[in-house]
Amino acid sequence: MRTIFGPTKSVDVAQREAHNSLRATLSWPHLVALGVGAIVGTGIYTLIGVGAERAGPAVILAFVVAGVICACAALAYAELATLIPTAGSAYTYSYSVLGEALAWVVGWSLILEYSLACSTVAVGWSGYLVGWIQSAGVVLPPALLAGPHGGGIVNLPAVIVSLGVAGMLMAGTRESATFNIILVAIKLGALSLFVIMSAGAFNTEHLQPFMPYGFASHVEGGGTKGVMAAAAIVFFAFYGFDAVATSAEEAKNPARDLTIGIVGSMALCTIIYMAVCLAAVGAMPYTALANSPEPLALVLRTLGHPVASHLIALAALIALPSVILVMMYGQSRIFFAMSRDGLLPRFMSKVSTRTGSPVLVTGVTGLFVAGVAGFFRLDEIAELANAGTLCAFIAVGVCLMVLRKRRPELVRIFKCPAPYLVGTLTVLGCLYLMVSLPSQTLVRFVLWNVIGLVIYWLYGRSRSVAGKVAAAE
Repeated sequence: MRTIFGPTKSVDVAQREAHNSLRATLSWPHLVALGVGAIVGTGIYTLIGVGAERAGPAVILAFVVAGVICACAALAYAELATLIPTAGSAYTYSYSVLGEALAWVVGWSLILEYSLACSTVAVGWSGYLVGWIQSAGVVLPPALLAGPHGGGIVNLPAVIVSLGVAGMLMAGTRESATFNIILVAIKLGALSLFVIMSAGAFNTEHLQPFMPYGFASHVEGGGTKGVMAAAAIVFFAFYGFDAVATSAEEAKNPARDLTIGIVGSMALCTIIYMAVCLAAVGAMPYTALANSPEPLALVLRTLGHPVASHLIALAALIALPSVILVMMYGQSRIFFAMSRDGLLPRFMSKVSTRTGSPVLVTGVTGLFVAGVAGFFRLDEIAELANAGTLCAFIAVGVCLMVLRKRRPELVRIFKCPAPYLVGTLTVLGCLYLMVSLPSQTLVRFVLWNVIGLVIYWLYGRSRSVAGKVAAAE
């Protein structure tokens, strides 16, 4: 089938690909852990401070807004992931429903999302490492702890952790996913400890004024302020469940496992976030939290719990790499899917006979992530990653509604309730968050996609497998 945006890859073809490629090694506990591992990470460990700087105590409301929008997107993802259980996530759905050119834009945006998400977490991990080591009285060379923006040469810890995780993924998907379950358990234990230790210091005065910068995003004092400005950045803290969708071909029972993995991980993480955010903002003034590289550890140190603070920082050091692992996994599968479709060089979709995973493309992903993490700032990376994710979520919301209208006869293992309402809320909510991002971020996002479209027209369009099939017909 051909649309105004180029040829499509039919749902039937996409479903057949699910039985002829990556090795199915993952069950639903692995997928829930992948989702929680990706969702609970730098966002809650480090971006609470950034959000508090933009919205004050109303950062709590910002988490609610971002969570509701992501919940709608999660329902749409769950239906499409079980209907089209192939690698590629929103890229594959867009290819099957909207057309090749739009699918390229979504895939190119997903590459931006996952690579910059990995880099953001790597920078956040570096901040906890430095704070943990310095709290023990060890001083590290500043030139190796920040990129040029921070007066240094390179953020060496961020580079090291990125390359280390890439090496782990290259060893095999199941092994990495099993190790991820252990990391997730450590992470959830640390957050539970934080809530327990800080709950006793909750003070309602710290919530006043609740919304000092108002609701809408606006420029104030040289920065972007407001609840929506905070929501646009803490949105980073919620996504990750879409990485579960990229594992569709490797799920043992996609119909059951993908639904549990996507919806289950999102519901669990929303509850965790609300508890941690309320505990942090209620324990100390938001001005003290603003832009701290390690806000949770800072709260516990301020409350006189140095041992607990040390343990929280240590848990972050141990567990935050699980987010890098899942996001890097997701990006390598996007590369894999685009390569298999001919839009990127075909050698990138080569699968290792030993591990059943795309080793080469995972290594390339690791090098790219390490480069970004070594030289760029956390907040700028997170904002640009969010722009890529919002684009993908908009596409998923549209695909849900279009496919319900175009192919109502398809057997849907999981049916999204009120699909047109959920799809509309996903699209409108994501558009609102996108326009709430700083204008400079949106300009960079447009430039990224202009570069991508040039690559598509010069390379991918003429080599597209679906394009050749459509031409032959």
